[in-house]
Amino acid sequence: MDVALKRELVEYLAGFVSERRRERMEGVLAGRTRLLTVALEEIYHPHNASAVLRSCECFGVQDVHVVAGENEYQINPQIAVGSSRWLTLKRYADSASCLAALREDGYRLVATTPHEEDCTLDELPLDGKIALLFGTEDEGLAEETMAAADRFVRIPIYGFTESFNVSVCTALILRELTGRMRKSGLDWGLTKGEKLDLRLEWYRKSVKSVELLEKRFMQEREEISP
Repeated sequence: MDVALKRELVEYLAGFVSERRRERMEGVLAGRTRLLTVALEEIYHPHNASAVLRSCECFGVQDVHVVAGENEYQINPQIAVGSSRWLTLKRYADSASCLAALREDGYRLVATTPHEEDCTLDELPLDGKIALLFGTEDEGLAEETMAAADRFVRIPIYGFTESFNVSVCTALILRELTGRMRKSGLDWGLTKGEKLDLRLEWYRKSVKSVELLEKRFMQEREEISP
């Protein structure tokens, strides 16, 4: 679908979305980013999987990359509270394909680890696209993924426990980095084209009987075309 047709369809579907809802969507779109993204490797606890999505959505991170080769990625609706509905989830059968896709899209791979020699969040350069890599609840990231990482980041821990829960770790890191991002001079927002695509996707998810409405839209458009 070309850009002109998307715009026409968005304008048409907007008539079936309340003004308050449209304003809310525009506010959220203005805060969305793809400068930061999150990649989850074999996260299998539904509670953690869902909590991570909720944090990403709340902090404005649009894309979440999910590697679910051996472990099924399950979402707990009570924890996610609909957050996955507004995110772009990209699924992969293995870590190699996920990391390759991230690199192709210009992301620097940053692995999260508890090691003291790694840099802290405030030391991590925020000068381009960053993909934050999170591993399994028990073993963390696979050795191959760690070897592929460009940088390593840690959250200081002062207790006996060696690491944070993966969903807590994600929330802490996103709070810090998205806060720094929004105060920076970086062009962190979505492009007009990206906003248009998401606007159309969200309208489709918000309008009842949207398939029938789109069919009617196309028919009416064809009738008036010369």
